Amino acid sequence: VQLVESGGGLQPGGSLRLSCAASGFSLNIFDMSWYRQAPGKEREFVAHDNAVAAQKIYTESVQGRFTIHRDNAKNTVYLQMDSLKPEDTAVYYCHRGRDWSQYAGDNWGQGTQVTVSS
Repeated sequence: VQLVESGGGLQPGGSLRLSCAASGFSLNIFDMSWYRQAPGKEREFVAHDNAVAAQKIYTESVQGRFTIHRDNAKNTVYLQMDSLKPEDTAVYYCHRGRDWSQYAGDNWGQGTQVTVSS
């Protein structure tokens, strides 16, 4: 299993789209989630996409601004981030499962840095 995140950058606000390219498994049968870790803070849940029920869950702070979606043909999951705020600054990671501990044996990717200036 390999997960490669990309698409981060420096933004004064506005939008970014993050990508998570998966390999070693077929994305279409797995739930996927995005997490983030800000400097000096623990990694936190951001968004979840259920593979079967088409259910999406977001942490409250990004509700209405971020959208998680997937392209099973490309084996890639995305995080569309709009109306970015400085508090969204973090390294963003993707992982299999509704909770990462479901697949604790998977290695975390390198993440992608998102920096939002005020």
